[in-house]
Amino acid sequence: MTLEQLGWCPSLDVSFEPYRLQGCVPARVARQSYVVYTGQRAQRASVSGSLRHGAHNRADFPAVGDWVAVRPRCGEDAATIMAILPRRTLVQRKAAGQRVEQQVVAANVDTLLVCCGLDADFNLRRIERYVGLAYTSGAAPMILLNKADVCVDVEARVASVEEVAVGVPVIPLSALDGGGVDSVRSHLREGRTAALVGSSGVGKSTLINRLLGRAELRTGAIRAHDGRGRHTTTHRQLLLVPGGGVIIDTPGMRELGLWGDSDAVDSTFAEIDEWARQCRFRDCRHAGEPGCSVQAAIESGQLELGRFESFRKQQRELRYLAIREDAGAQAAEKARWKSIHKAARKWMKQKYRT
Repeated sequence: MTLEQLGWCPSLDVSFEPYRLQGCVPARVARQSYVVYTGQRAQRASVSGSLRHGAHNRADFPAVGDWVAVRPRCGEDAATIMAILPRRTLVQRKAAGQRVEQQVVAANVDTLLVCCGLDADFNLRRIERYVGLAYTSGAAPMILLNKADVCVDVEARVASVEEVAVGVPVIPLSALDGGGVDSVRSHLREGRTAALVGSSGVGKSTLINRLLGRAELRTGAIRAHDGRGRHTTTHRQLLLVPGGGVIIDTPGMRELGLWGDSDAVDSTFAEIDEWARQCRFRDCRHAGEPGCSVQAAIESGQLELGRFESFRKQQRELRYLAIREDAGAQAAEKARWKSIHKAARKWMKQKYRT
């Protein structure tokens, strides 16, 4: 294993140089626990105190796929993570639950492999959300339609996916018998990083085992009535693929909350954005206004109503998220100044105490 095989490139040399002078070595985070690859071996690692105290939220901590500067510990087979090198891309989502918090899925990903099942769990609306996740991250999306062996009409399913993910490569495959897996492998080249995302039960672990040529990951059974499975992957990890490239495995996502700005939604629904530009009114809400090109496209059958509703839903989510984020930032700032004033009053009392 070399740094180049893990994805190291000349641009990283420039950002790493200050840490080299401090006795650090470059490494890539392979597990969130933490385990890092230095290019020579895997090592346990922990975050330095300065990095921990400087973190404002979970996104400021190292994530799987991050390039980091680590300092080996004398007399131990372990290292301390001193800094995170600049991230080229960042796959992130809203953390599950009610809290408005960013969760990093993976860092420095070139291709986001969106794995979906061609069984009872097939869902075009979910695929749209994953494509939006890719556009937000800066990684190039690729859709893998697994379980082609149980699908009656694969071509029709592929065509329906291509309609909602225009320009995105779509590969039908069967991880169970290996059909189509070589097409995926051809996109995994040395120095490139792919991350695999998808719901539980779509066959991500089986596919990775095929790509690695060994049973590295545990696989699970699928419920017959809805095609879903249990979580068999419980943590994110980076794996070196024989023949070139690395792949990041991620746990199944039951809930895919959006994180980012509206640009990702516009990219995912590019045709709606194009129709919206032709509306009579610039501030058209596409809700019955005269001269609305979007509504005309729906009425003529050029735009599926379900896709338009998915577009509106994602817009609402991002607006709500922005409002919650702004409110949270205001509350945090208010609490900070309250603490400052409290400390100032305490200092003044002590200064003039007789």
